[in-house]
Amino acid sequence: MIGVAYAMGSNPAGGAGQGGSSYMSLVFIAAVFAIFYFILIRPQQKRAKQHKEFMENLKKGDKVITSGGLYGTITGISDDSVTIEIAEKVRVKIDKGTVVQYQKTQ
Repeated sequence: MIGVAYAMGSNPAGGAGQGGSSYMSLVFIAAVFAIFYFILIRPQQKRAKQHKEFMENLKKGDKVITSGGLYGTITGISDDSVTIEIAEKVRVKIDKGTVVQYQKTQ
């Protein structure tokens, strides 16, 4: 028990070694944040921007694929939904966010 108390005693150098370790901790935290930003956050923001542009460019006549695997042609668009024709005279109204791929009409 005396050994633990002795180990916790004051630094004979007057605490001069503490400044460097706190500086290194800040550098380490900043480096970890930078890594997370460039590996996780930035690519996700880029994908979200591309998906938003993708949703804005949908129009009638485009051939689409939904996340559920339905293939169809857009016959109507509103702010939050899309009506697609999956077979002749068979139309389905789906959420706009479920469209994952499309082929533009000429």
